[in-house]
Amino acid sequence: MFSIYVYVLDTFADWELGYVSAELYSARFFKKDAPKISLKTVGSSKEPIRTMGGLTVVPDCLIDEIVVAETSVLLLPGANTWNDPRHGSILEKAKELLAVGGTVGAICGATAALANIGLLNQRPHTSNGPGFLEMFARDYTGQSFYIDQPSVANHNLITAGSTGALLWAKQIIEHLNVFQTDTLKSWYEYFSTGKPECFYALMQTLPSYSESNPSFS
Repeated sequence: MFSIYVYVLDTFADWELGYVSAELYSARFFKKDAPKISLKTVGSSKEPIRTMGGLTVVPDCLIDEIVVAETSVLLLPGANTWNDPRHGSILEKAKELLAVGGTVGAICGATAALANIGLLNQRPHTSNGPGFLEMFARDYTGQSFYIDQPSVANHNLITAGSTGALLWAKQIIEHLNVFQTDTLKSWYEYFSTGKPECFYALMQTLPSYSESNPSFS
């Protein structure tokens, strides 16, 4: 079983997590033999936080409750508040997870937070543009490892820029191996193009699909 921990902090960009959290929590497109998933929000306290979209989220658990294991996944969204010292604990937890083979996914401003503690200095990664990390992470020296793509998967570290949420979700899902290959391909094609034929191709990859009863819930 994979334990997915979604870190929530004030002003976090809720839309950046939409694709990946919806698919991992609902399991609506999972293959039959997919590993089970547990998804929890985690915070530096149990106090409610307010997202950038104005939604209120109450964390399910605290940082100390994260299990540091190969089967743990930590997702870090972008936010305007990553420079708050209280987030140092979750960044240390990210370092611990990477060291034991757990997975860390960071998008937008969270990539700068990782860069600032040296986690991107020796690993292929991306962010919001080649100059973004130099601007917001003074201890960043990983320019030679920067890849100018919307999202970059490097083993158990998956980083993305602010426009890379869909590809980031795809790479996380692929890393966890919870979709069939053809399902993931059709899922990504449908959500990236909106073409009706891609929707039907996606449906036809699911064991429960039939034209007379196209439900996939």
